[in-house]
Amino acid sequence: MQITFDQLNEFFEDTDEDIIDAFVAPLNEAFEEFEINTPNRVAMFLAQVGHESGGLRNRKENLNYSAAGLNKIFPKYFKRAGRDANEYHRQPEAIANVVYANRMGNGDDASGDGWNFCGRGLIQLTGRNNYTAFAEFMEMGVDEVVAYLETEEGASMSAGWFWDSRDLNKWADEGNIVKCTRLIN
Repeated sequence: MQITFDQLNEFFEDTDEDIIDAFVAPLNEAFEEFEINTPNRVAMFLAQVGHESGGLRNRKENLNYSAAGLNKIFPKYFKRAGRDANEYHRQPEAIANVVYANRMGNGDDASGDGWNFCGRGLIQLTGRNNYTAFAEFMEMGVDEVVAYLETEEGASMSAGWFWDSRDLNKWADEGNIVKCTRLIN
């Protein structure tokens, strides 16, 4: 199943047409590679990546939070941890290094892994483990994958790879939005 510019433009009606046009071919390649080939699968995939990427507009996670936002969204790493969120106010790199430290294959906050492996691509691939596994699939180095994830092709392929790695076609076939969303997040 192939998606056309007109279909994608209708699906993401608030997204600039230049962005839509740039994603038609890469998404179709990902659909073919990962058997996202039925109306239910395509619709579920586009709904999920649309949510994660702000309608295909964002290929890198926005971590530009205020101190209040940090305490509300990440209380485990700030308020409850006794960490002063004011010291991280509007500092995306520092925020990423705290909230993604010591998990998903990342090192501690001083390693810089949180920022280096923050969410990228249409499905916001996150963590050294996911980047490494995707790099192996693509037969690339991890450093190459970081930049690749911010391209239309890389953003689309990584979303397809993640989708396939979590067997999300099965849940799309069943129309299980909740299960798909939980497995992505």
